[in-house]
Amino acid sequence: MNQQAARLIVTTPSDLEIAMTRSFDAPHQLVFDAWTNPEHLKRWLGREGDTMIVCEVDLRVGGAYRYVWRLHEGSEMGMYGEYREIVPSQRLVATEMFNEPYYEAMGSGTLNTLTLVERDGVTTMTVTILYKSREARAAVLRSPMEEGAGESFNRLAELLKERA
Repeated sequence: MNQQAARLIVTTPSDLEIAMTRSFDAPHQLVFDAWTNPEHLKRWLGREGDTMIVCEVDLRVGGAYRYVWRLHEGSEMGMYGEYREIVPSQRLVATEMFNEPYYEAMGSGTLNTLTLVERDGVTTMTVTILYKSREARAAVLRSPMEEGAGESFNRLAELLKERA
């Protein structure tokens, strides 16, 4: 896969959505495992310089997840949600909420859909985030979300390379 194919592409499919797409040189099973296994999530999810100190995953429909990061600025940020749909190695749908003070800044709750499509050993990942309002989506688009997601997905690519 060339470098261009490995970059993060951020689009706005509707007035309420942000979609992030990136391809990885790894089978979809490995990518799905990296999204659902706490041991792997701790290694890649979050901004550069932040440390995930809590990673709880109850991977079942109706099950919950919770993440807490110690930010490099010194504070902590928490996020949690509930799994709504799970199709192993293909699709994961979950709610997402942030703890205060990030709750309002990050859109007061979203519905996130991860899809994984593998072709010839390359998995294309798309994360679609559905916001409750145009204003919430606009606030996130103004934030450094794209930079942080790009950093996370670069670390995910490194993890997948190790595991392949």
